[in-house]
Amino acid sequence: MSRWKRGTLITLTLVLLAGAGFAIPTIWGKPWSIDHFFSRVFVRFALRHPMMLSGMRLLEPMGLTFHNDDLDDFSPEFQAMEADWLEGELDTLRRWDRASLDPDTALSYDILEWFLADQAAGNRWPDHNYPVNQLGGLQSGLPDFMINTHYLESEEDAEDYVARVGQFERSFAQVTRGLVRREEKGIVPPRFVIDHVIEEMRGLIEPPTEEMVLYTHFTETIAEIEGLGRDRQEELAAELREEVEGSVVPAYERLIAFFERQREIATTDDGVWKLPDGAEFYAWTLRHHTTTDLTPDQIHRIGLSEVERIQAEMRRILAAEGYPTDDLAATMNGLNEEARFLYPDSDDGRAAIIADFQAIIDEVDAGIDPLFDVQPESGATVKRVPEFRQATAPGAYYDAPPFDGSKPGTFYINLRDVKEVPKFGMRTLAYHEAIPGHHFQIAVAQELQGVPFFRRIIPFTSYSEGWALYAEQLAAENGFQEDPYDRLGYLTAQLFRAVRLVVDTGIHSRRWTREAAIEYMLANTGMPAGDVVAEIERYIVNPGQACAYMVGQLQILKLRTLAQQALGPESDLAAFHDVVLTHGAVPLEILERLVDEWIAEQRSG
Repeated sequence: MSRWKRGTLITLTLVLLAGAGFAIPTIWGKPWSIDHFFSRVFVRFALRHPMMLSGMRLLEPMGLTFHNDDLDDFSPEFQAMEADWLEGELDTLRRWDRASLDPDTALSYDILEWFLADQAAGNRWPDHNYPVNQLGGLQSGLPDFMINTHYLESEEDAEDYVARVGQFERSFAQVTRGLVRREEKGIVPPRFVIDHVIEEMRGLIEPPTEEMVLYTHFTETIAEIEGLGRDRQEELAAELREEVEGSVVPAYERLIAFFERQREIATTDDGVWKLPDGAEFYAWTLRHHTTTDLTPDQIHRIGLSEVERIQAEMRRILAAEGYPTDDLAATMNGLNEEARFLYPDSDDGRAAIIADFQAIIDEVDAGIDPLFDVQPESGATVKRVPEFRQATAPGAYYDAPPFDGSKPGTFYINLRDVKEVPKFGMRTLAYHEAIPGHHFQIAVAQELQGVPFFRRIIPFTSYSEGWALYAEQLAAENGFQEDPYDRLGYLTAQLFRAVRLVVDTGIHSRRWTREAAIEYMLANTGMPAGDVVAEIERYIVNPGQACAYMVGQLQILKLRTLAQQALGPESDLAAFHDVVLTHGAVPLEILERLVDEWIAEQRSG
């Protein structure tokens, strides 16, 4: 596409997104109002992130697809530019007099200010992360994006696919420059991270081209495109083959060589305490993820207390079912191995897991009405984590539906080992990832009307993960887990999140080794060893994130209790859920204010 054509389309997009009557002063001058500023923040960010635009599918219904042949900029120079832009937007926001705003606009102001100020605070540590790791990064993220996000429904889509794959080499070079800069500062991933990503990358490029997932997905999918002739399909496949062999594979080979060299200087010190200003950085990550001022020591103590409480209830259930309770971990390990709780280790067994998850979701969806006045219009489906990602991917995760409604929300389940999916834990996992958990919260936010667009997509970990954990408890409280083993599965999941508080703070604040954290989790959960290792390694590369789940859940439960105490135990639970869900994601301190205001309105009315 010519530079002129792309620039013209971008200008048209600004007009369409920001509103034709206000586009020019909103985008290029000082915004006429704070509402126009809210629009500008989103538009300017989105247009610099074509991959995000492709995922949201806001422009495609308007016939705009110019972004679908491009990848994001992963360079350190772009990262610095983003940081400067963000701080500039924060300064602009603070020029408005908040006291003069109406309540709804003031709420939008507060949410955006919290988000931008938090990001600006994090700009102090631009390199305190590992952008290529066993959980994510472009080495797995780009293939995953091409397979699960990039649409292949037309010849243009196919041409854009080839164009995007042709940019992998540039993207790898951009990320490598950032890795070199980190190494110069003494920031090198732990050795286990390097081992994982080398193995993963080799697995992606070792097969012949016609068996590589980027190629097979493309050729199989374009064969179904109506009107795309066989000759054109072969031409496109040949173009893709040339890109894969000429640029993608060499890019992976260069990144593998980089990490093979870096492995020689990597260490086994795993916590962020080892990084420059590591303690201050970890304090920021905890505030960033939990949206609270809880210290590492406070979170550690909450975790220890919750572990003790949850284990006590698990022991009561196990004793009632005739199991020994002296060594809880050993008993749960044994339970995980019982044939009655496992699916066959076969294709049929994995298909049954997916079907049974879907049945659980459909059942709760049909019975949840009394608890919610507001529910999402989009549905939720279950898919398997792509096999090329499953070795180091989480056990499950959720992807939101695109804004054009072309796909439902998707709950991905990792089926690398059927023993990781015992039947007694399936209900809780489905409630967490789909209904009434992530799918309800995220899809309801996306469907909000009358709010600035950023509030439909802005992320706050403690809110979203806290809601999903609260959803597990809500389902358990309302008759969806009456079997004692399902209840045990629910408690196992709760214990898992409590242990996270202990080990995350242990690793990053108390200087626990990876091995010590693994030992603690094994001794206190009864989780399979492979799951435990994967989880501990996750916390090492994503510090603080695992603490958000239970901190968020406990805050929502605290607010529910306050409402019940103020309004009576029979107060309208659905109305409480409306307050929590219908403002979009918010920091916990703002959520508390919203609930307090709602309680006051209920009491005065």
